[in-house]
Amino acid sequence: MKQEIFLLGNRIEEIIKEKGLKTREVAHDADMDVENLRKYIKGKQEMKVGTMLKIAFALNVDPVELIKDLKISK
Repeated sequence: MKQEIFLLGNRIEEIIKEKGLKTREVAHDADMDVENLRKYIKGKQEMKVGTMLKIAFALNVDPVELIKDLKISK
């Protein structure tokens, strides 16, 4: 997988920890299976924009917070 996918997952995990949330709580609030969220966090699965928006909503952050420091490589 591309490095950006891995970094996005790291950012999601970082926000979850910063907010003191549990992965299963975020998955529930994002209306997704916890195993799928774990795959996104580990960078093993690429997500659609709609999924990223649901995760941002569940984390109560602006979607820009998920991608603001990502460096896109060609």
